[in-house]
Amino acid sequence: MVRIVNYQKRTTEEGKVFFTLELQGGIEIVKSQETGKSYMTARKANMSCTFDELTCQSLIGTELPGSVRKVECEEYSYTIKDTGEIITLSHRFEYVEQEAPIQATEKSKTTIEEFMSNTPTGNSFSTNGQLVH
Repeated sequence: MVRIVNYQKRTTEEGKVFFTLELQGGIEIVKSQETGKSYMTARKANMSCTFDELTCQSLIGTELPGSVRKVECEEYSYTIKDTGEIITLSHRFEYVEQEAPIQATEKSKTTIEEFMSNTPTGNSFSTNGQLVH
């Protein structure tokens, strides 16, 4: 499950305003590459929507089936807001819908011999719900 935790107002190059919803996945335990210590985090992804600002505000806290997954992409530069450091990344996080489970159909345990033994023999047919021989 993912939860809508925030929204952002954005503007296209043409000056048109739209909103994105910030989705957050479940809590994960990750090991730091620098210190080797474990810490908790949650993956986040933004998704465009057609909602107005009031609707976006009302959707905060809503849960959706699915997850936020790491997806490889072309390298790009990213600026860390807190430090101003510019790093190069080759992945992004995106929302992936939960797939419906595949249900196996149950096979009949009746053998062809059992089925045929219950079938009337001869030249039979039904007329108005009554079996005629």
